[in-house]
Formats: sequence, structure tokens, C-alpha cells
Amino acid sequence: MKYINFDFAIDESFDINSYEQIALRAFTDLHIKRTGKMSGWLECEKLLKDTEKKQMFKIVKEVKKEADVLVVIGIGGSYLGAKAAIDFLSDYYKFEEGLEVIFVGNSLSEKYLIDTAKYLENKNFYINVISKSGGTLEPAIAFRYFKDMVEKKYKSEAKKHIIITTSKNSGSLRKISIREGYRTLFIPDNIGGRYSVLTPVGLFPIACAGFDVEKILEGAKETKEEVDSVSYRKNPAMQYAVIRNVLYKQGKDIEVYSTFNPNMRQFLEWLKQLFGESECKNFAGIFPASLILSTDLHSMGQLMQQGKRNIFETFINANRENVKNNLYLEKDKNDLDNLNFVTHKNINEINKIARLATMKAHREGKVPIIDISFEKQDEKTLGAMFYFFEYSCAISAYILGVNPFNQPGVEAYKKNIKEILNKK
Repeated sequence: MKYINFDFAIDESFDINSYEQIALRAFTDLHIKRTGKMSGWLECEKLLKDTEKKQMFKIVKEVKKEADVLVVIGIGGSYLGAKAAIDFLSDYYKFEEGLEVIFVGNSLSEKYLIDTAKYLENKNFYINVISKSGGTLEPAIAFRYFKDMVEKKYKSEAKKHIIITTSKNSGSLRKISIREGYRTLFIPDNIGGRYSVLTPVGLFPIACAGFDVEKILEGAKETKEEVDSVSYRKNPAMQYAVIRNVLYKQGKDIEVYSTFNPNMRQFLEWLKQLFGESECKNFAGIFPASLILSTDLHSMGQLMQQGKRNIFETFINANRENVKNNLYLEKDKNDLDNLNFVTHKNINEINKIARLATMKAHREGKVPIIDISFEKQDEKTLGAMFYFFEYSCAISAYILGVNPFNQPGVEAYKKNIKEILNKK
């Protein structure tokens, strides 16, 4: 693939090509059946009409000019994709050309809400509320709290500081936006939350943070053209979906996503929601977990090396980080720490060697390995990865025999919490 490299080390007798018919059936299910009509994300190049794009960029320009902070209110797919993208593209300790973007409404922590409000007291801020229905409790509570703060701070200018991202035709948030006159960006009705990062759900906060969302969409579109091919033998997205299901049938019911790039932590969180919510139904499915390496090798390394062999590991890493200068250790004439032997290698090379050494060790420890890597940590690569994993996830769910676009289990806790609160 243009942006993504794909490899795997499974059982030596494994023949990826023998599963072609299984993959093609899932391909047909995805493209022909389009379960629940929730596969609009497949047309990633058509998700934003020109008028909608123009409106979004007009608001982005205003927010970047006038605000210090954008507060994104949402939970699950309403914030994970944007957070993953911003962390993936940002330097660790500064924001690029955009403004600071922070995220609330993804928990019910009172302290977090209060601390966030204190942080915003002396800052100029906008809020972007993201919810398709508007009825999800966590963001609804956060919206009411910060809406009150906006109204007290900005008075007659308050509605200018509130941007709504919601369904065009239904939901309480849409009713609120119409009644109050809030500017609104729309989530297509045929896209669910965890597949929505390439809509204004993800693109608006990412653009406000200063990144080129047109390039993200371009990377996604180019990857779509590659993976939409029915040539299974040249399609890593379909092959990845097949490998996951073959390993699952062999008793490998936990997939560990591992990265040596700490700023991919939130991308792995996005993956965990994408696959966990799409696949794990009818008391079946692969449990998604994640590790940040080499950090977690000093806590979970023993489990990975010699624990129960019900796991497989998917490494997702940049072959080269976005660094302007190579970092080398200086030679020390006394060499009391015995580190002079690494001074001819830059730190990025050492990190890559640590990754290869870890993969080798885990493979020797009977852990099946999938390796997904990329050369550039940029917008086009990010768009490619978003589409690659969304596509792989949908295909994998169909192979497993479940609908990738519903989440009946998630509704149980929502129903219970409302019943208990109403009783009290």
C-alpha cells in the first residue's frame, strides 16, 4: 500500500491465500448488503459537500483567530478520533499553528469538570458539542455545565461561542441548535460514531488544531481506492481481517496493539473502541488491549513473553519519527555507564532496534505477530490508517458473523443509569 506497510509472522503452515473466498464473502456483505445502511463512511471522498466544507472552514478560521482553547464535548467516537489525530500529529509539548484543543464529556468525574472550568476562567474559548442524538448522559451533562459558563462569560455573544455537531434531521441536540440559533455541523445519518472521524466530528477539531484535513481526506481516499479492490491477494486490509479471525478460531481471543511511538496512545484507544464495539457481540469477539513500548515491557513484558498463550500482537509504528535533527548520545571518556557502545546510533534507530528485538522475543514466545508500519507521521498517513482500520474492522466483523455497525450492549448501562437516577 502507498502509505502503510503490512507483514505478519503466524504459524509456518498458515496460507493466507486459502482464505480468499471467506474474505470475498465479507467484502460482498460490506459493499452489497450494507447492514443497517450505516456504511456511508465507505464514500469518504463524498462525506463533505462543498457548501458544508466551506462553512466548516469559515468557522475554523474564526475559532483559530479569536480563541485560546476549543473545548470538545463528546464521548466515544465523538472525541477519540480527533484526540488520536491531534496527538499523532502534534509535538509533545506545544501546539502547532492552531489553538489548544481539550476534551470533556467523556467521563462523569466531577473533579475533572471543575478543574477544566478553572483552567478556562481566564481564557477565551469556544465549545464544540458532538453527539448524534444529544441524549448521551456524559456529554449532555458537560454541555449544560459549560453552556452555563459560556452564557455567564460572554452574555449576548454566548451563542457565537457554541458550535454543535449533530444529526441533521433528528435528536435533542438538533432541536436545541435550532431553538438557540447555534451554528451546526452535520453528521451524516448513515455513519455511526466510531466510523465518523472523517466527518466534521473529527475534521473540525483537527482543523482547529492547525492540521490539514484535506490531506487527511486525500490519504483516506487513496487508501479506499486500494482496499476497495476485490483482489484479495493484494489487499492488506482484507488479509488483516482474515488473520484476526483465523487466530481467534485458534483460541487467540485477545489482540494487543503495541506501539513504540508514545504519541500514538490515543490512536490505540480509538482502535480499541472501533474493534471492541464493532465485533464483540453475541458473547463472541476479540478483546482489544494496548501497550506503549518499551515502557510497558517493564510491567507487562513478562505476561507477553510467558503468560497464557491466548493473545496475538499487532505492532503499529512509524519506521521513522518526525524529527528535524537526529539525536545522538555524546561519547563519555570514562564510560562509567557503559553506554558508549550506542553512541554511533541515533535514538530513533535504537528505538527501532528495540521494536525488532521485542517482536523477535514475543514471536519466540509463541505470540503471533502482525506488523503494520508507516514511513511518515503526517496527515496523509493518518487518513490512510483511519480508513484502513475502519475497512478491516467491518470486514472482520462480517467474517465473525456480526453486524459491525450496531452496539446493543452499550445501551444497557445507559438504560440502567437513567432508571436508577429517575428512581432517586
